[in-house]
Amino acid sequence: MERQISISYPETLAFLLKMGTNEFESEMKTISLVKLYELGKISSGFASKLLSITRIDFLELLERYNVSYFHKGLENELESDYKNA
Repeated sequence: MERQISISYPETLAFLLKMGTNEFESEMKTISLVKLYELGKISSGFASKLLSITRIDFLELLERYNVSYFHKGLENELESDYKNA
């Protein structure tokens, strides 16, 4: 089951960031998932699935946000990914 989150923001925000509305909304989704990954709340595999990209692409995306793919939970994440493969 999928759920949606609605975030209110001024129309000018996307304009100030030089983004179209769709690009801005996609960026907000990406940023949210990157932050959840950084906090150790979700795995890179789960984040990549939600973004419809490969895990490798997600790990490469982390560099754009200055987030290391090596974090405290990495060992547990790799073990979990191995078990779910």
